[in-house]
Amino acid sequence: MKNREKPLVLRKYETIFARLPKNSPMRPEIQYELAKYHKGYIGEKKVDYYLLHLPQRYIHLRDVYLLNNGQSFQIDNLIITPHAIYIIEVKNYNGKIIFDTILNQFTRDDGEKETGFNHPITQAELQQIKFQNWLQKSGYPPIPIHYFIAISEPATKIKVIGDKEAIASVVARGEHIPKKIIDMENTLSHNPTIQQQKIGHAVRRACREFDFDVMAKHELTIDNLLPGVECPGCGKLGMERTHGFWFCTHCNKSSKNAHQKAISDYLLCSGNFITNKECVRFLKINSRSLATRILQASNLTFQKEHKIWIQERPR
Repeated sequence: MKNREKPLVLRKYETIFARLPKNSPMRPEIQYELAKYHKGYIGEKKVDYYLLHLPQRYIHLRDVYLLNNGQSFQIDNLIITPHAIYIIEVKNYNGKIIFDTILNQFTRDDGEKETGFNHPITQAELQQIKFQNWLQKSGYPPIPIHYFIAISEPATKIKVIGDKEAIASVVARGEHIPKKIIDMENTLSHNPTIQQQKIGHAVRRACREFDFDVMAKHELTIDNLLPGVECPGCGKLGMERTHGFWFCTHCNKSSKNAHQKAISDYLLCSGNFITNKECVRFLKINSRSLATRILQASNLTFQKEHKIWIQERPR
């Protein structure tokens, strides 16, 4: 019912990294964050593949981001079956992960050092509570909600200190999650059925897109990024505008619409608006009238009061 798109924050990091000068002191920091978000996205896509094997009557919503009482919460996967709802959280770790039920802690050993992380089960339990509250506030009666932790990387070693059965009941590699859901659903087969479609559509309508100001977090401004139109052929910045086309002096490729990605890059990093003056600077053109024509054809809304062009994004 809801597919997984590349996260907005990941797209921002990709854009910022691609346009940061090679000598920028911020490149290592941005590269680290980019790799982290990209790894998480790839891990989620791996688990998505296995969840495709669930019965078609189950409803699958990916990357659910909801607000409840002014607070947001995010769920990697929400599976709605005839008798229950399942929260599937994806974890992508290298090396060995250690669940300690005695001290109630979670650590990762990458071969060089052992690092503590927020406990995935505690996180899933909190999401379970938040989603139950969201359902109650939306007018639904109490519904059974279960959760599983999916380990996306097959090479990750899982170690348990303490109660192995308790961990094994909710933690598994991605390929084993569908069977766990089906087995759990079979134990609930005598329970009353729930309003699958109604709940699924309600969640989808209420979903927002996770976002934050990446530029502000790293104390960057749009002036820290390289301007220019990127060549779709060789990837170089700085295509020249000539006779209604963009021309690359590096590989001789021409394009009519190469500016669209440059405008999209700017809007991703600028806070969703652009002025004619900034369009001239960022596209490296010398005509305000050309900038106006380009922006008019870019599905943007012009705010005459502030003289800015705005891109409307989903909630």
